[in-house]
Amino acid sequence: MPVAPGVLRAGLRSIQAWDRVRLRWLHMRHPGLSIHPEASTGFATARFQLGLTARLRIAPGAATERRPGWLNFLVYDGAEVEVGEEVWLRTEVAPVTLVAYPGARLILGKGAFVNGAHLSAKTEVRLDEKAQVGPGSKVYDADQHDLDDQRPEQRSPIHIGPYAWVASDTTVLRGVTIGGHAIVGTRSVVNRDVPAHEFWAGAPARRLGTVGDRSEAR
Repeated sequence: MPVAPGVLRAGLRSIQAWDRVRLRWLHMRHPGLSIHPEASTGFATARFQLGLTARLRIAPGAATERRPGWLNFLVYDGAEVEVGEEVWLRTEVAPVTLVAYPGARLILGKGAFVNGAHLSAKTEVRLDEKAQVGPGSKVYDADQHDLDDQRPEQRSPIHIGPYAWVASDTTVLRGVTIGGHAIVGTRSVVNRDVPAHEFWAGAPARRLGTVGDRSEAR
């Protein structure tokens, strides 16, 4: 039986009102959390694990779906996460997880698109304007563990340039810079820099071709 439009609108207004109440409660619970009023109310259904001195800022126009528990923020003491204007953290395909360890920075530039991916910063992970990371992909700026008793964990920042696209099920390792308008193909392992306007793929990834301007690409 179809739902009358008036009933549907009333139901949506009720959900949004509940989301706004929860967002106010989240702000009170986490002093370092700032969600702009013009960001999606879908952030109310995210899971926030924030240290006492952690900072998480979500800018106007940032969006996510209303899927409880599918967007996860883990921000340790002294860490900083910035979700820029018009960023889309898409959870329709798979969960999105953003992790910033003590003292680290995780920066998503204007219009960046994180689609069912996992980003982990122990120094700094930065996505520039309109950069994209696809479903199942993982970005780690550290080895995550010591190699052995004599060789400690190595850490080095990751930078994904403007309009670059990291396709699905790809792993980007510490110290990598992916240049603007570059593309990394699916199921790749990126362990060295990818120059701007180049197409790389494979495990380890290697150059397969060139890419033109992607500023209008969808």
